[in-house]
Amino acid sequence: MDAIAVNDLSKSFGKGTGRRDALKNISLQLPLGSMTALIGPDGAGKTTLLRLLAGILTPCSGEIRVLDRAVPKEALALQNRIGYMPQRFGLYEDLTVEENLDLFASLHGIAHAAREGRFNELLTMTALGPFRKRLAGKLSGGMKQKLGLACTLVHSPQLLLLDEASVGVDPISRRELWSIIQQQVASRNVTVLLSTAYMDEAERCDHVLLLHEGEILAQGNPAQLAAPLQGHAFVLEEIDAVARNLQAGVAQLPGVIDTVIQGDGLRIVMDKPAPPTLPEKLAGYATPKPVATRLEDAFVSLLFSRTQRHSIALPAQRGATHDDDAPVVEVKDLFRYFGDFAAVKDVAFSVRKGEIFGLLGANGAGKSTTFRMLCGLLPSSSGTLRVAGVDLRTATAEARARIGYVSQKFSLYGPLSVQQNLSFFASAYGLRNQHRRDRIAWALEEMELKEYAGMNAGSLPLGYKQRLALACALMHGPEILFLDEPTSGVDPLARREFWARVNALAQGGTTCLVTTHFMEEAEYCDHLVLMSLGEVLAQGTPTEIKAKVRRPELPNPSMEDAFIALIEEHEQASRRAS
Repeated sequence: MDAIAVNDLSKSFGKGTGRRDALKNISLQLPLGSMTALIGPDGAGKTTLLRLLAGILTPCSGEIRVLDRAVPKEALALQNRIGYMPQRFGLYEDLTVEENLDLFASLHGIAHAAREGRFNELLTMTALGPFRKRLAGKLSGGMKQKLGLACTLVHSPQLLLLDEASVGVDPISRRELWSIIQQQVASRNVTVLLSTAYMDEAERCDHVLLLHEGEILAQGNPAQLAAPLQGHAFVLEEIDAVARNLQAGVAQLPGVIDTVIQGDGLRIVMDKPAPPTLPEKLAGYATPKPVATRLEDAFVSLLFSRTQRHSIALPAQRGATHDDDAPVVEVKDLFRYFGDFAAVKDVAFSVRKGEIFGLLGANGAGKSTTFRMLCGLLPSSSGTLRVAGVDLRTATAEARARIGYVSQKFSLYGPLSVQQNLSFFASAYGLRNQHRRDRIAWALEEMELKEYAGMNAGSLPLGYKQRLALACALMHGPEILFLDEPTSGVDPLARREFWARVNALAQGGTTCLVTTHFMEEAEYCDHLVLMSLGEVLAQGTPTEIKAKVRRPELPNPSMEDAFIALIEEHEQASRRAS
């Protein structure tokens, strides 16, 4: 018996000219006890497939059998055998950790006598034991995700359906979530089907399904999918220039499918098993060295010919109000208290014009609080905050006129169309008459939103919501752009496009401050600050940050290695001191 058997499954939404095919005649079989990853661009049909398997949606045609039961006909009989965790798991934030577990146990009919033992097991597994009386709304993002997973596991399901379970959490929390999932597979023989935007997560699975426009484009184990690209991947090492400035030029060379920054070099994937021919201006670099392929190479390669590529143009920018060498962001002795709790403690850094500056940290480290203070959305308790030459403590409105802000959850108006959102933000920033019309036209063209202009923002695929949010933030041509986890949950292709836009903005003189949980994205930054428990524990270039954890046993640490090692060391030292 297979855990999941699907035959000619189709699902559409809408009617008439608005009809959209989410899944088109797909078939698959997943064995019991296996772990399978669903990957694909935004809007590929991943969430629709998971919701159909959970019995939440009804198919238009085709057959679904889950644990040898027909779905949705016998979905009720499967209720206690399936655990489904959607992208935004519905925790009750006014209930404690324990009360949330108790509520989900009641929903699944678990006897009161059996609950305490199961709760203790789950709280130990998730390291939430010390927080069982804390309100869910007071937990960090990573802790909320772990509680959501614990609630999903409370009834010991045989099949686990996870929709972007690790989205928006830091590398340490992501590692902990994966430990829990793998423990369920090993100890309870649970079958897992998960969607993910992280290719390294997909590589840990037994099987991978690549969906594109509602169809299965490829499937197999990670090694099988990567095998056709053997000999196509290369690394250009020891780049003495800023790697992101070189990346755009290399990406335009003949035969290049993909370019990403990798450590102090540039990783290049070709359409044929031969290195790129470098132009004369790069003649001083060594020949790119071949490297092993990975699943992400296959993902990008398979979608390369199916995805229209566009050149990234520079947006119109305001005239600079600062000397190029003068800091455009200055932070000194910054504190922020919530009651007696110090969320930000004595933070200090500066950012220069045209830099991409990264602010990293675990969930709850204080980076988003720092961001909100820099944007004038939250007053500081004490310290110096200057943005674009303006003191935020005395001239918040003047500073806001010079910055753009893209928040974690994209501050868009879901019931309004794309065109209406652009119009609203243009008016909010004081744009009038022809200038306003020109900027809206620019946004629709540059962000490739024309065909979505009449669609409600809330109905857009995540990647297009990201584009719209960025367009709204750039409507007034700000000097400084704040990006708070802007690529959370976005697929690799959309992340590449986003960073191409950020690079173009930085080259045009816009200063960009970004927070991210994707450690490979930190490599795109000129400088980084790493925060933990409200404090700055390291700052410098990506190379300088990684050098802090270089050891004989770890000669070439990744940014994720550095992030985990430095934060765990700091947290352990803080616990010893308390």
